[in-house]
Amino acid sequence: MTPFIDSMLAQIEAELKVLDLDKHPKELYEPIRYILDLGGKRLRPLLTILSFNLFSSNPDRIVRIANIVEIFHNFTLMHDDIMDCAPLRRGQPTVHIKWNANIGILSGDIMMVKAYELLELVEERKMLPCLKAFNRCAAEVCEGQQVDMNFESLDTVTERQYLEMIHQKTAVLLGFSMELGALLADAPDDAKQLVTDFGVNIGMGFQLKDDLLDIYGDQDKFGKQVGGDIIANKKTYLLTQALEQATGPVRAELKSWLSPTEFNKEEKVKAVTAIYDELNIKAQTEQKIETYFQTADQALDRLQVNPEAINELRSFTDFLTHREQ
Repeated sequence: MTPFIDSMLAQIEAELKVLDLDKHPKELYEPIRYILDLGGKRLRPLLTILSFNLFSSNPDRIVRIANIVEIFHNFTLMHDDIMDCAPLRRGQPTVHIKWNANIGILSGDIMMVKAYELLELVEERKMLPCLKAFNRCAAEVCEGQQVDMNFESLDTVTERQYLEMIHQKTAVLLGFSMELGALLADAPDDAKQLVTDFGVNIGMGFQLKDDLLDIYGDQDKFGKQVGGDIIANKKTYLLTQALEQATGPVRAELKSWLSPTEFNKEEKVKAVTAIYDELNIKAQTEQKIETYFQTADQALDRLQVNPEAINELRSFTDFLTHREQ
């Protein structure tokens, strides 16, 4: 990370701290403060700022608006955790565990409202393009979540189906984060498309890295239950690859772990991870991640903008590539 990025992250946090959540009923607003205070990488608003910085000066002036994407992102997390019955978020109890599912649903809804309130800060001539882009992104994220849930009833999911799903559920939000910065900075259309493509590709790599860390990460660093995807039979990239490549006894063993409703969680995680190791799935996933990050970097090569601003963005991309949480 660079001093500039550290400064922007500090400003993002400061703006989130002053978000007006001291309202009644407190049960509706306290969970919002709770999930925001759990922290996170704040990569989405930072991407908006870094994108703006490519084309304009004084990015400090758009920090509050950039938090549109952070608040929307946390809205999706709050609802996703309910749908996934997830016990932990960033190492702490999820909202529906600490309160209940009904409160989590309503608090999430208010977070969406808060995101739209921040859109009101966009100057009038840029409001409609930003609103249209945000609505398009929000719809795609919800579509991706529904497809992900549809996967739960399928025996197998192909690599192509999985990648299309994470494109909607995860990558388009990072693409919009970059697009928002470009829109606010009056970037030309061709440059706006390049930074959006950059965001989408790092979003794909980011989600695949998440899949990998769920199995091979350190729970203290990762902040979520390691092996949770295996326990829940989540159709991740690793599982799609294992089901496509496994044969004979290995495939039979893998399939046997996907059927029972009652099992020892630690035993299942250990057994399925051993199958992934045998099939070299970890290395294959790492290669796929690298491909997406390289494609993102190529988009930056085509931008004719301030080299220092490009380097700031590349510094952050390098952090995402090598992250452990």
